[in-house]
Amino acid sequence: MVHVVVLFCLCLSKLFGVFADTDAVKSVSVMEGDSVTLNSDLTEIDDEDLILWRFGTNNTLIAEINVLEDSMTVYDDGPDGRFRDRLKLDNQTGSLTITNTTTEHDGVYELLIDNVRKRFNLTVYARLPVPVISSNSSQCSSSSSSSSNCSLVCSAVNVSHVTLSWYKANSLLSSISASDLSISLSLHLEVEYQDKNTYSCVLNNPISNQTQHLDITHLCHISCSERDTHSPSVPPVSVFLLALISAAAAAGSLLIVAAVGIFCMCRKCRKTDQEGQTPDKEITYAEPTFNKRNAHKMNVEEEDQVEYAPVAMRR
Repeated sequence: MVHVVVLFCLCLSKLFGVFADTDAVKSVSVMEGDSVTLNSDLTEIDDEDLILWRFGTNNTLIAEINVLEDSMTVYDDGPDGRFRDRLKLDNQTGSLTITNTTTEHDGVYELLIDNVRKRFNLTVYARLPVPVISSNSSQCSSSSSSSSNCSLVCSAVNVSHVTLSWYKANSLLSSISASDLSISLSLHLEVEYQDKNTYSCVLNNPISNQTQHLDITHLCHISCSERDTHSPSVPPVSVFLLALISAAAAAGSLLIVAAVGIFCMCRKCRKTDQEGQTPDKEITYAEPTFNKRNAHKMNVEEEDQVEYAPVAMRR
């Protein structure tokens, strides 16, 4: 009778253990691009074990070890190709390794070893960008004559499962969180530009974080202190003088170019007028006079004598 009771308790314990494993879900996290191993918690595989790995709500078979048939298969070339060349099985323990993970590998994985079932909820976190801190100089405000405030914005784009926070030294000032959807976050902070405290903006998820430290001198001191020292409508003295000198030099250059242009135009016009006033040359022709020699000189060959008169040219 005692043996029957002990056997009954063992069977009940075994049955309870099966259902306990069925209901238990182990959470596993990994950074995108890294590898993750889902452990079977077996030290070795029995000779009659059948190990099945399934994924997702459709219980898609992605890996199998059949000891009786001495086979080990990974089905990584499914319709969507998300597991292609990424699955590895340990032939000693049956553990499953996923390499080069992406956010597409988020989900529930189920391990079946004979009558034992284990489930893993895998979360793949995208790599975090470094948050960006910028100042809005148009919102520099003065609460008194001796102090000025600077408005700052810390932002991160296309993030999910994250929290964006402002810290003063190690003290949390404010924070905002993103849901599962990929969105952009921004968080405002107002500080005095003469503040000597250390400020930082932190973007984090459950397994990693990125921090950006605030440089008040670079972001706030120039934009806000100059607005206090000088009127918004009057630029600093050095800038004003530089602008005045540049304007004078430009005006002088324009005057020189204009003077040279006017001189060239006047010279050209004067030369044209002189050429237009030059008269045509006048030529006077003289009539020739012919003289006959005396008759007693008949033996001499007669020649016509031509006399040329000088030609006068008038200008």
